[in-house]
Amino acid sequence: MFRVQRCPWLLLFTRRSVHKLASLQKASSLPPRKMQSTLYPFSDLEPYLDRSVDRMQFKLFHPSLEDMMEAEKLFCSSAAHKIDFFVSAGRMEHIPALRPPEVCFIGRSNVGKSSLIKALFSLTPEIEVRVSKTPGHTKTMNFFRVGKAFTVVDMPGYGHRAPRDFVEMVEPYLYTRKNLVRTFLLVDGSVGLQQADRISLEMCEEIRCPYAMVVTKIDKCGSGALLTNLLKLQEVVQTQTNSCFPQPFLISSLNFWGIHLLRCFVAHVTGSIVLKNTSQS
Repeated sequence: MFRVQRCPWLLLFTRRSVHKLASLQKASSLPPRKMQSTLYPFSDLEPYLDRSVDRMQFKLFHPSLEDMMEAEKLFCSSAAHKIDFFVSAGRMEHIPALRPPEVCFIGRSNVGKSSLIKALFSLTPEIEVRVSKTPGHTKTMNFFRVGKAFTVVDMPGYGHRAPRDFVEMVEPYLYTRKNLVRTFLLVDGSVGLQQADRISLEMCEEIRCPYAMVVTKIDKCGSGALLTNLLKLQEVVQTQTNSCFPQPFLISSLNFWGIHLLRCFVAHVTGSIVLKNTSQS
């Protein structure tokens, strides 16, 4: 029987603000149904799907607990594997030259990018990821180094009061960044795909950069509204994209739903772990 090991870094930060489900050990101690909902949020929506809907498109990436545990280790900082905020860049010429693979997160202002990144790094709570309720708070490209394994980039938001030079910063980055292995396009699950999101999606398609859709704030609406928005998004992905990973990732940074799954996907696409058991590698 698989036993989840405790992340040693958690022992050093028991007095700091760490989400109660930040570690897989805590999540796996939940009652079976709640654990399933936390690790694989789509399972809560599946009973409401019409029989004609292909469920496998939502479960292509379905790693085991062992795989998730291996991924979690990468998000625990240590002397040999330091996780830290590296630099902010307000212009293309300020972007650092880094060799490890990168993943970046883009989305509308106030879609929850910074909250998501904070949740991903919750096992290293000394990292300051600024989160604001004010749209357009992130005005620079913020780089976080995960040891020598990979780099996470928090991009400026687009839309309401976003920086005027968003296109001048983000589009050239997506075009020219050789070590960028995956872009994550965030969409607010409570409102669905907006026109600004479609423009970003079209930009990713034009550049032909591999990307994946992340549906945030799934705790902010009921199952019916979320499922409606999700199916509309999935129709766009299936009919209008070529570079998008077919499976959307459902996330609630507040409740920690889907965070462990997304950590594992990030670790996988950066080549940091080899999956032992998943539907698609």
